[in-house]
Amino acid sequence: MNWQEISGNWILVPPNPTAIVHFLGGAFVAAAPSVTYQWLLENLARQGYVIVATPFINTFDHAVIAQEVLITFDQAMRYLDKRVLVDYGHLPIYGLGHSMGCKVHLLINCLWEVERAGNIYMSFNNYPARRSIPFLEQAVQFNPAFNVEFTPDPEQTLALVRDRYPVPHNLLIKFRSDTLDQTRPLSEVLVRRFTERTTIQMLPGSHTTPIAQEFGWQPGTSFSPLDALGQFVQQEFYRDLNRLRRNLLAWLDSPTPLNESLS
Repeated sequence: MNWQEISGNWILVPPNPTAIVHFLGGAFVAAAPSVTYQWLLENLARQGYVIVATPFINTFDHAVIAQEVLITFDQAMRYLDKRVLVDYGHLPIYGLGHSMGCKVHLLINCLWEVERAGNIYMSFNNYPARRSIPFLEQAVQFNPAFNVEFTPDPEQTLALVRDRYPVPHNLLIKFRSDTLDQTRPLSEVLVRRFTERTTIQMLPGSHTTPIAQEFGWQPGTSFSPLDALGQFVQQEFYRDLNRLRRNLLAWLDSPTPLNESLS
């Protein structure tokens, strides 16, 4: 599939599109989403979803990031509406975020008036700066004056969602082996706010499952233990990725609440 760079966004437009997915990635891989999330996004596009992946660079002011992302996305939408999607009418827009990208989507929806048919949050991450940034904890211990925090901080973020988040249709995905995930506190807020239209799913995988890429393991002339290991790893990657892809498409095509325990 052919990616286009439009006004700072990376865009995929399939034939006969049915909806638009605005994608935001994790903090350290968000700068090149068309590369780091290539497999997942291209598979969504093959099913008729226009992909608008907006890169961003992480800073401490997450509200400013959200504003810049929204401005960049709006520029892409103006291009699509005027030059690409003229014959398709008004297509619904879904937000899709991974890790910190979830927080940015939440802030966009809480702080500005945007139209979203629904949002998907994979591996929501809302840790404070001292846990999110390598060596920052040690720097603060060495110099207490160097005590910085994200804006808004984790508690403020959840308070904004509780008081101002307007989108009732949400899918939350937690991976079983994800040690960075904070879906539980977000799910508690959203289920309380939108009980009937909040879907929670627990899937096999880890925090890096959405960025896993397809790779071809070619065994040597004689099948070795290393070849067996390579094929096993490949099968596990495919299994988790394909399950994620199927669940995303099932919800996008016919979203029905299905809540699972996060214990």
